[in-house]
Amino acid sequence: MKFVAFPRELQGTGASRRLRNAGKVPGIVYGVKDAAQIELDHNALYHALKKEAFHCSVLEMELGGETTKVVLRDLQMHPYKPLVLHVDFQRVDSTTRIRKRVPLHFINEAESPAVKLEKCTINHVVAELDIECLAEKLPEFLTVDLKGMVKGKSLHVDDLVLDPSIKVRTHGRKNPVIATPVEIVEEVIVVAAAPAADKGKKGKGKK
Repeated sequence: MKFVAFPRELQGTGASRRLRNAGKVPGIVYGVKDAAQIELDHNALYHALKKEAFHCSVLEMELGGETTKVVLRDLQMHPYKPLVLHVDFQRVDSTTRIRKRVPLHFINEAESPAVKLEKCTINHVVAELDIECLAEKLPEFLTVDLKGMVKGKSLHVDDLVLDPSIKVRTHGRKNPVIATPVEIVEEVIVVAAAPAADKGKKGKGKK
């Protein structure tokens, strides 16, 4: 994905406020060379942020007539308005190792024996993983194939088929669970019958 940034000359709280009022977003790009203050068009950035690939892939930033490879490192959003307040990018090259949270895409769930034959649903325990790899090997997402899932057996991090250059950071947890089958429990509702009226009961009125 490509985007255009512009050099930002003025800095400080007042300058950033004026930028935002003009429909711009202040930002910074660092790494490899000295940090550079930048500004971006707010609407273009806001729509780009809605795309998954913008968050977890190497981007091409055009700045001052030069194109540089960068990754999104951080962004600040307004507490309740759909406004981007600030954005950070990191320059990368073929030797840069980075750490990123990458989303998981689950496939073939309906074709698994657990769902198709054993009346289970599959619980996606995590939706993303923290990985470390070379920037040029950064995947937009990791594919998790569930076609082999069977009742009573969970899928763990060590079961994933990943590029050898990708290392999953588990933060001390040993081989955490990615997905697990859950048996569907059918709820049976019992409705009690109303008590039968006493046919032999005599009325209180006199004949």
